[in-house]
Amino acid sequence: MNKRKDYKKNSQGGESNSPKNNRNTKSNKSKEASKFKSNFKRKKLKARPKNIPEHFEEVKRITELDEIRLNKYIAESGHCSRRAADELIAEGVVRVNGKKVKELGMKIHPGADVTVNGDPISYYVKKIYIILNKPKDCVTTTSDDRGRKTIMDIVKIQKRVYPVGRLDRNTTGAILLTNDGELTNRMIHPRYRVEKVYSVGLDKALDKSHARQIADGVELEDGKTAPCFVWINPEKKSEVSVTITEGRYRQIRRLFEKFAYDVKKLDRKQFGTLVTNGLARGKWRFLNPKEIVMIKKSVDLI
Repeated sequence: MNKRKDYKKNSQGGESNSPKNNRNTKSNKSKEASKFKSNFKRKKLKARPKNIPEHFEEVKRITELDEIRLNKYIAESGHCSRRAADELIAEGVVRVNGKKVKELGMKIHPGADVTVNGDPISYYVKKIYIILNKPKDCVTTTSDDRGRKTIMDIVKIQKRVYPVGRLDRNTTGAILLTNDGELTNRMIHPRYRVEKVYSVGLDKALDKSHARQIADGVELEDGKTAPCFVWINPEKKSEVSVTITEGRYRQIRRLFEKFAYDVKKLDRKQFGTLVTNGLARGKWRFLNPKEIVMIKKSVDLI
């Protein structure tokens, strides 16, 4: 009888303390908790809200990010290229969450703690995009052991950036510098067929039969080149424009040397969607938001 009395409502008019009612209370609380949690789940937007500009990127939460390769993590941090990252991993100077790693191809979560030679690096680095109108007598490297002038002697910023692809020392024109490893890989990968437009000055008039062969593809030491586009200035046939989608070493110069032409001037007018219009030789600037969107769309990053 005393037990039954205990199960009755207390003197303050509270709920019954019976085991059955306790179970119901817990069940109700868990349901309320699940409802509370569900409110914080990311909901897929059917379309971008009209008041958000197109160039704004949606940021994923850390917990939503997929695992990525360790070399990509290091490259995306701006520390070095993927190839150099593989070398660092093989040397055993990379640690993930305090443990030494030597396994190439290892995948980690972007929120992991990573150090290189004891120095912490972060996957979350602000991306920088710069276009330079490269001058002559300047090499497209971050440093030069022969003491030659490099593009980094022109683009002097505190953050680490590196050139996307290369231009010969005496080739001028558009070159992109960034710390965005994924964009870099896609811009130089043959799969994405990034267009490069060159203005070429030859030592003599270009014969149309030679121009047609170059446009169809020419057998060089490293294989046949892909078809390209060739335009000749009818008023001065030694002035030519060429559009290629490959990035072979000294490709434009070798194409014309194949037919005994000497390239006197070589200027890259366009790299992907980037042009040097309005940018003086030897000058550089940051890309504007619209240019960043366009260059990313061209290689399917957006």
